[in-house]
Amino acid sequence: MKKSNLISLDSLSLQGFDENSELIPLMTPEDEEKINSEELPETLPILSLRNTVLFPGVVIPITAGRDKSIKLINDANNGSKVIGVVSQKDESVEDPKAGDVNAIGTVARILKVLKMPDGNTTVIIQGKKRFGIAEVITEEPYMNATIREVPEAKPALQNKEFEAIVESIKELALQIIKDSPNIPSEASFAIKNIESDSFLINFVSSNMNLSVSDKQALLEKNDLKERALETLKYMNMELQKLELRNDIQSKVQSDMNQQQREYFLHQQMKTIQEELGSNNEQEIEEMQERAKTKKWNDDVASHFDKEIKKMQRMNPQVAEYSIQRNYLELFLDLPWNEFSKDKFDLKRAKKILDRDHYGLDDVKKRIIEYLAVLKLRNDMKSPILCLYGPPGVGKTSLGKSIAEALGREYVRMSLGGLRDEAEIRGHRKTYIGAMPGRILQHLKKAGTSNPVFVLDEIDKLANSHQGDPSSALLEVLDPEQNSEFHDNFLELGFDLSKVMFIATSNSLGSIQPALRDRMEIINVTGYTIEEKVEIAKRHLLPKQLKEHGLKDEHLKIGKPQLEKIVEGYTRESGVRGLEKQVAKMVRYAAMKIAMEEEYNVKVSNEDVIEILGSPKLERDKYENNEVAGVVTGLAWTSVGGDILFIESILSKGKGTLSITGNLGKVMKESATIAMEYIKANADEFGINPDIFDKYNVHIHVPEGATPKDGPSAGVTMLTSLVSLFTQRKVKKSLAMTGEITLRGKVLPVGGIKEKILAAKRARIKEILLCEENRRDIEEIKPEYVKGLTFHYVTDMKDVLKLALTKQKVKNPKAL
Repeated sequence: MKKSNLISLDSLSLQGFDENSELIPLMTPEDEEKINSEELPETLPILSLRNTVLFPGVVIPITAGRDKSIKLINDANNGSKVIGVVSQKDESVEDPKAGDVNAIGTVARILKVLKMPDGNTTVIIQGKKRFGIAEVITEEPYMNATIREVPEAKPALQNKEFEAIVESIKELALQIIKDSPNIPSEASFAIKNIESDSFLINFVSSNMNLSVSDKQALLEKNDLKERALETLKYMNMELQKLELRNDIQSKVQSDMNQQQREYFLHQQMKTIQEELGSNNEQEIEEMQERAKTKKWNDDVASHFDKEIKKMQRMNPQVAEYSIQRNYLELFLDLPWNEFSKDKFDLKRAKKILDRDHYGLDDVKKRIIEYLAVLKLRNDMKSPILCLYGPPGVGKTSLGKSIAEALGREYVRMSLGGLRDEAEIRGHRKTYIGAMPGRILQHLKKAGTSNPVFVLDEIDKLANSHQGDPSSALLEVLDPEQNSEFHDNFLELGFDLSKVMFIATSNSLGSIQPALRDRMEIINVTGYTIEEKVEIAKRHLLPKQLKEHGLKDEHLKIGKPQLEKIVEGYTRESGVRGLEKQVAKMVRYAAMKIAMEEEYNVKVSNEDVIEILGSPKLERDKYENNEVAGVVTGLAWTSVGGDILFIESILSKGKGTLSITGNLGKVMKESATIAMEYIKANADEFGINPDIFDKYNVHIHVPEGATPKDGPSAGVTMLTSLVSLFTQRKVKKSLAMTGEITLRGKVLPVGGIKEKILAAKRARIKEILLCEENRRDIEEIKPEYVKGLTFHYVTDMKDVLKLALTKQKVKNPKAL
C-alpha cells in the first residue's frame, strides 16, 4: 500500500495522542470488497453515540464517559474488537434503552483505546458495514442485540450518471476545503487519494456540517446512488452558504469604516479585560445612557465622547483610571443647563422675608427690587450681593429666606480659613487624587444651575504658598466673566451667570479691593434693644422651646424681662449671645419639669437674676464726668458698635507723652496730632504753656488686652487732653466720634449706625459727630434714634464748646 494512501491519527485533531501515533490506511476498493465478504456475528454489544453517526469505512474518535460505554469498550478491546455503533434519537438521554436508539447502525472495529487525563476513555473506531438491530437481548451491564445485515444497492459498473455524481462530490469537497478557513488544506490531499466511490460518499457524509438526524437519514438510504445525490444536495447548500458568508465577509471588510473598526477593537479589548478579570463595560454603558439625558451643548457632548473613549482604552488597574472615572461622573452629575423655575410672587416673597427676619429693611428692599427686575425682564445676570455686618445679625440665614422666596435651591460654602486656590478652581487631572473645586461640587449637590449660593465669611480667606483663593474668586464673582467659569479639573467653561451669589462678611478691610469692587455691598447693621426684644420674642424663644422639647405654655418671658436680658447679659450687635441666654432660661425650665419641681412659668426680673446671675455688662454704661480727662468715645468693632473710654492724666516730669491700651498705629498718631494741636492753640484754650515742659502726659484706653485701632478716636483724645489741662468737666451722657487734622478740622468716620446702637445701649443722651455724618443719621429709622440728641461739628473748637462745661472738677491739681 502506498504511503500516499495513509492518513495520520493526528489529522483527526484528537487530544492525548503521543508521538507514536499509528497510521490508519484509507479504504481502497480491495479493502471494501474484503469487508463486504466478511460474515457478521449474530450478536454484538451495542455502543450508543450522542452527537454523531458512524459511516462504513470512516475512522472517528469516540470519547466514552458513561460507565456502561467504558465497560463495553474494555470488554470488546480484550475480545473480538468488533462492536455495533448506533446513534441516539435524543442526545439528552443519559441511559438509553432499546427504544432510545436508531435501528440502523454500523458495525465498527476498535483500532485503539486511550486513557485520557480527565478519566474518560477515548476509542478510535472504523466503520465496516451497516446493520440493523433485530432484537435487544440484554441491557446490563451494557446493551447486547441480535443483528441483521442491511445490504447496500450499488449502481452497475460503468454507470456514467453515478460516476458524474461522484466526480461532482469530489470537486465540491475540494472547493469547500479551499473556501473554508476552518478546514485544514491537508484534507484536500486525503480527498484526492480516495479511490473507493462508496467510501468517498461516506467520508464526505460523515464530515459534513449536518445534524445527527440528517446524517442518520443518509446512513439509512440503501441505494448508494440516492445517498450520493442527497450528499451532493447538502454539499451544494453548504457551498452556497460558504460562498455567501465569504462574500458578506469580504463586503463587510471592504466597507468597514473607522467606527466599525473601533467597535471591533473595543470587543477585543472587552474580551482581554474579561480574561484579566476587570470588565468595566457595564459601567461605561451606564454612563453613555445617562449622557443621553443631559442638556449640554455640542462642544460638551463632543468632549464627553472623547473622554469616555479614552476611558475605554484604559486599563482599570492604573491609577489614572479612577481619576478619569471621577471626571466623567462629575460631567454627568453637574446640572448642565438645568434650572429651577423662579417664583415671581413679590408679595409672597416679602411675606417670607418678614416672617424670617425682623428689621433689615434695606436688605429686604434690595431683594424685592431684584425680583421685580427679574419678573419684568425674565432674564437677568444675577447680582453679586455682599451682606456686610457684625456676627449674629442674620446674614447667613438671609440666604435661606431668599432661596425660599425665589423658589431656588440653597447651598452654602464656608470660606473661613480657606487658603488653597484649588479649593475654588479645582486640581488639574495630572495629580493623583485630583478633585473639582468646591464651587462645582456644591452646584452638583444643588442639582440646578441657578441656586442661591451663599459664600460665608468671605473676609476670612487666607493666603498661602498654595495660591490666593480670593483672587480665584474674581472670576466666580464677576457677572461679565462667570458665564465661562474655568475649573482646572473640569477643563471646560461652566455657566455661573444664573447663580445668585450672596457673600457674607464681618469686615470689608480684609477683602481684596478688586474682589470688593465686583460685589454690591449691603450693610446689615446691628439691632436696637427694641429689635432684639422682638426677635427674641418672635424667633429665639419659640426655637429654643422646640429644641428643648417644651411647649409655649411651659415658659413665658415678657418684654421687660427680655429687655433686662438684652441690656445686662449681652454685648453684641447681633442676637447670637442673646439666644444663648434665652437657651439658658429654657434649660432651667426643662430641668424643673424633669425633676417635677415648681417654678414660675411667667418669668420675673428676680427669676432672670437667679437663673443668669448678676448682670455682667454694667461696665458698658456711661460712668460719670466727675474726673477731668475722661471722655466717652464711640468705636466700631467686628462684633458691632461699642463705647470706648479714653483717660488722660498728668504727672511731674519733662513733658513726655505716653500712650497705652494696646493701641494701633492710627490711634497713636491721633493722640500725637491732638497733643500738637493743643500746644499750638494753648493760649486760645487758656492753658499755661509751661505745663507741657513740667508735666508728663499719659493717655490710656482701658481693656488693654483688646487690640484697638482706627481713625474714630481723634476728637475724643483731643477733648480728653483739653479737659485734663483745663480741669473742666465733660458734659454728662455725651459720647463722640470723629477724626481730626492738625488744623483742628473734624473728619467724618464710618460705622455710624453701629456706634449709635452702642450709645443707646450705654444710655448715652447726646452724640457729637462730624457735619458730613449727618446723612448717615438721616438714613436710620427715626424710632432707632429716638431720645438721642445729635451735634454736628466741623471744627475742633466747636467740639470743645459743646463737650466741656465751664465747671471745673473739685480739688483740681495745682498746675
